Amino acid sequence: MAKQTPAQKKTIEKTMRAFKDGELESSAGGAVKNPKQAIAIALSEAGASRKDAAHGGGAGQTTRRRAEGPTQRELYEQARRKGLPGRSRMTKAQLARALGR
Repeated sequence: MAKQTPAQKKTIEKTMRAFKDGELESSAGGAVKNPKQAIAIALSEAGASRKDAAHGGGAGQTTRRRAEGPTQRELYEQARRKGLPGRSRMTKAQLARALGR
């Protein structure tokens, strides 16, 4: 977790004090009763969660790797140009096989 600035600490302390006193409200207007929700609200108000997200805090998110060879869309376009019947119901493997790849 990134270090918090003094202003962020002050905002978080104020928000958590409001939670402990029962004065913290959610965006829907009801009182917040869950401590985890209170922490999320405090970090959001302080801007700490946005700062962490900008520095790669999104653990678990992976980038998709492109498979080798042409995509299904590219194979479909080739099949369309050749006039291959039934191409709209074919999978990528079936299109590749029908095109002789």
